Amino acid sequence: MELIQQVPEDSAYLAADEAIDHRHPLVRETAERLRAETGDAYAYAAAAFDFVRDTITHSADSGDMRVPWRASDVLATRNGICHTKSHALAALLRAEGIATALCYQRLADDNGDPGPVHGLIALRLPGRHRWDRQDPRGNRPGVDTRFSLDEERLAWPVRPEFGEVDYPLLHAAPHPLVLHALRTAADRARLWRVLPVAL
Repeated sequence: MELIQQVPEDSAYLAADEAIDHRHPLVRETAERLRAETGDAYAYAAAAFDFVRDTITHSADSGDMRVPWRASDVLATRNGICHTKSHALAALLRAEGIATALCYQRLADDNGDPGPVHGLIALRLPGRHRWDRQDPRGNRPGVDTRFSLDEERLAWPVRPEFGEVDYPLLHAAPHPLVLHALRTAADRARLWRVLPVAL
């Protein structure tokens, strides 16, 4: 699949916004700590991915009902869903000058019934002339995501026979429908009812 930049300017994928608030002190502090433990941009990106995947619990797995949506809040609460974990990873990567986009998948259950759109990221490391998708959702039985530049190790490779889709657009900021759902949901139960099932 060819990934397509929503915005031609590369600077858009390094920008800070309300959700990817990489200038926030907690994001900067976390990025600086991870950078001190790693060498080059490749090692940093892998460490940031592992940090988000492993230390920020997916709230559907933990039962946490809170809905943080800013990257800094996700880092503070150590809780989030796929979209907000992606915001946190994007912020940590952009904080260190690594171009990062938000990506989405339309997924379904085994009956073909649509579920909420799934969020992940794509990054472009220095010296690479392509975007590589990464899924920081977090592992559980049946889900094994890993940082990989050779082959994608996503939580859910799409199944076209169920109507599932990888959206090719690389978003510089969270999709407005997703962000609206995150910002307005009182809790995770409400969030599952208002997240879009397609973009």
